[in-house]
Amino acid sequence: MHTQSNPWKTLASRTVYENAWMRLREDAVLRPDGRKGVYSVVQLRASVGVVALNEHREIALVGQWRYPLGRYSWEIPRGGSLPGESDPQMVAERELREETGVKAQNWQRLGAVDVNNGVTDDVQHLFLATGIRTIEAHQDPEEQLELRWVTFEQAVRMALSGEITEVCTLAALLLAAASL
Repeated sequence: MHTQSNPWKTLASRTVYENAWMRLREDAVLRPDGRKGVYSVVQLRASVGVVALNEHREIALVGQWRYPLGRYSWEIPRGGSLPGESDPQMVAERELREETGVKAQNWQRLGAVDVNNGVTDDVQHLFLATGIRTIEAHQDPEEQLELRWVTFEQAVRMALSGEITEVCTLAALLLAAASL
C-alpha cells in the first residue's frame, strides 16, 4: 500500500451547485508542481451494490435506461444512501428489496470500490446476498426496471462480452467470484 502524503493543497472551497442527489464543489488548489489551479469534485452520498445469489446459483440483474449514457444497462441492484442512512448494509438491504422484491438472509461484505475517482468522491460498498426469498417490491416510480435472473456464469459471460459495462457490477462480479 502506498503511504505518500497528499501533494495537493486546498486553498479554498465553494459549492457551485447542489441538489438532493449530489453536490458540485470547486476547490482552489495548489497543485503538486506548485502551480495554482481549480479542481472540481462531484460529491455523492455513499452507494451500494448487491450480488443477490439464489439457490439455483442465479443472480439478479436489473435492466434500465441510463439517461446520462443514452442507452440501456444491465447491472446488479444498486443505489445511493438516503439522508440519515449511514450503514451500507442497511442501504443494500433496502435497495435489494426495492429493485427486486427479494430479501436476503445472509450478507457478506465484498469490499468497496472508488467510482470515477478523478472526478467524484463516490465510494460503492459491495455485498454478496444469499438465502433469497421473495417479498413484495416497492419500486421507485422514477425507475422503470426490468428484473432478470441469470446464472453467475452467464453474468460473467455478459461482462466479458460487453453486454454488462457498469463498473460497479463488473467489480462486484469479480469480488463475488473469489467468494464462490
